[in-house]
Amino acid sequence: MPEKLQPFLHELEIVFRAPTQAWSDRDGQIRAGVPGHPTVQGVMHSDVRVLSEAVLEVAGQEPEPAGSWREGGALTVVALPRIVDGPGGDPTARVTRTRRVEPSSMTEDLEFACATDQPLTAEFTLHLAADMVPMQIVRSGGSTDAVPARLTERGLTWTAEEVTAVVEAPDAAVDLSDPAHPVLSWTLTAAPGKPARASWRLAAEDAIAAVVGAPGEAPLAWRDRAGTRQPADVRLGRFLEQSLLDLDGLRMSLPKLPGCEFLGAGAPWYFTLFGRDALWAARFLLPLGTEMAEGTLTVLASYQGTKANAEAEEEPGKIMHELRRTGLTLHDEKISLPPIYYGTVDATPLWLCLLYDAWRAGMPVDAVERLLPSAERALAWVAAGVREGYLKYLDTTGHGLANQGWKDSADSVQFRDGELAKGSISLCEVQAYAHEALVHGAELLEAFGSAGTASDGTSPVQLRDAAAGLAARFRADFWLRDELGPYVAIALDGDGTPVDTATSNMGHLLGTGLLSAEEEAIVARRLVDPELDSGYGLRTLATSSAGYWPLKYHGGSVWAHDTAIAIRGLAASGHRAEAAQLAEGLLKAAESFGYRMPELHSGDPAAGEGRAARAVPYPTACRPQAWSAASAVVIADVLGELG
Repeated sequence: MPEKLQPFLHELEIVFRAPTQAWSDRDGQIRAGVPGHPTVQGVMHSDVRVLSEAVLEVAGQEPEPAGSWREGGALTVVALPRIVDGPGGDPTARVTRTRRVEPSSMTEDLEFACATDQPLTAEFTLHLAADMVPMQIVRSGGSTDAVPARLTERGLTWTAEEVTAVVEAPDAAVDLSDPAHPVLSWTLTAAPGKPARASWRLAAEDAIAAVVGAPGEAPLAWRDRAGTRQPADVRLGRFLEQSLLDLDGLRMSLPKLPGCEFLGAGAPWYFTLFGRDALWAARFLLPLGTEMAEGTLTVLASYQGTKANAEAEEEPGKIMHELRRTGLTLHDEKISLPPIYYGTVDATPLWLCLLYDAWRAGMPVDAVERLLPSAERALAWVAAGVREGYLKYLDTTGHGLANQGWKDSADSVQFRDGELAKGSISLCEVQAYAHEALVHGAELLEAFGSAGTASDGTSPVQLRDAAAGLAARFRADFWLRDELGPYVAIALDGDGTPVDTATSNMGHLLGTGLLSAEEEAIVARRLVDPELDSGYGLRTLATSSAGYWPLKYHGGSVWAHDTAIAIRGLAASGHRAEAAQLAEGLLKAAESFGYRMPELHSGDPAAGEGRAARAVPYPTACRPQAWSAASAVVIADVLGELG
């Protein structure tokens, strides 16, 4: 057994508003981990856990949970403190605990009610602790001792890692006899019809925050969605409603660009800017407006590469992969990344694809014009890669991401016999993004009167010629055949050998212009074959592969956004029956998870003899995740339910 285990998430509750999140048991208690059983429970702010314990007791015992619900982003828990009950079998005392999170703060309201003959008095105590550890330690299953608190004018105060956390409870008595485990207490008296109340608040500040919460309300189209025609399928209505609520909580901005919003990738591990994730999420949301696309494009353009920096994998014109407040080190995975990291092969063409789509969806002309210089630099980067044959990647640092497409785990690109592919790697879907970016980039430049730069290969004629050459090479190099017929290899390895696994990646090719209509029909049929279609969405790796396992991160699990990309492409290429089949699978999966779609779930087959009656969780998956939530909009759009 590994010494450290990544904490499971699937049984926990979260209340959040970027960049702050509170994770707890379903009874509302925030409990510290114990050796061998790490936990993500706590309040995280700006990738630091600022509170690691908040356990409520009544008369010295934890009240027994009776039920909980989420409403409007708040978590409410009802618990029964039977130790203070009156005589008889009926519970005559109850505690209601309501938790809300805003950017940089968490507030908790306590209500003590009773139905006894006489007023009821009870001592309420809240046991607190803060370990102030970075998220990377939490994610790796590590732990440290709690940090001592100080009592200041503001309240109980902890400071570490440039972050300060303060607990304010003006009406509570404070016990600091053990500074690492302070206790708040209230003596509350309730009478029938006259509940007693108390509250406390946690506020957090980060002096070196890389991202902050987005100011103001969500885009108007998101807020208006609740008042429009509801989908005929109740599941879709609930999925859409929960997703838009979650996406509202994931809205972020940069301290230097407060008016430009993007979506944080997902809670808890990726509560920051990820280029690829933010771009796909914004692209999914275009049917509801262009505001998120404009903000995302602008934010990423502000970090566009300007120089060659091998350590950060930065290159002129390249769009970044991820942004952190400090570097990220994951010892078990032998990964060490700088705060701004460019190790992604697909974010640059995807940035161009989003710019074009947003322009066509009605993004203001002046906003497009402001981004054209960045577009020309991005086109130069894509064109240079295509001139060499294909867009490809190879980590040369030894501690960066070994795989730099969306399937970025170390074992995600493997042959059918399970052997891992060696770099450099040319992924099939990245060539599709590049083709689309080159063709649409040429159209965009012409529409705005730009001739491009011939020496960079970015004149419209050069861009179209590069796209045509790419399509011809792809047709010769990537197509394979097995017992089910022709299909597209996931990638070419460093020797130019096709990596022969059948994967969901081929779904990303549809609607990009890279394939002919006949080739798109072949891919469409292959996607809905049971080796890839689990009934709850597309498996990342076909069941015919030696490395397949339904709970492998990129080797058999199902990712909602991946399936949504395929649904989007199937609809765009005229394969609506196949799109509807995959959409039905995602709706069944969403129902399994209370309509808060996780980052990924197991690839077990859907209901039937010996099969899963509900989608099986992947226990460490982020939930919510921006592009998973945004997949609800893709389904609604493809099914004609956004009108």
